[in-house]
Amino acid sequence: MLDYISVQQVADKWGILERRVQKLCEENQIAGAVRFGDARAIPKSTDNPVDARKKLKSDK
Repeated sequence: MLDYISVQQVADKWGILERRVQKLCEENQIAGAVRFGDARAIPKSTDNPVDARKKLKSDK
């Protein structure tokens, strides 16, 4: 269990809300996230997924 961190820790690490992390888990956007009852465990090495709501700037 040492290789996993909580939703709150991920939210602090990525600078986003805890609820947003929960939604990303529900949508299977975070690789390796597992659920234990009401709690979730997320691998420490997981990177923040790309936000599909933002448009990437293309070099012209």
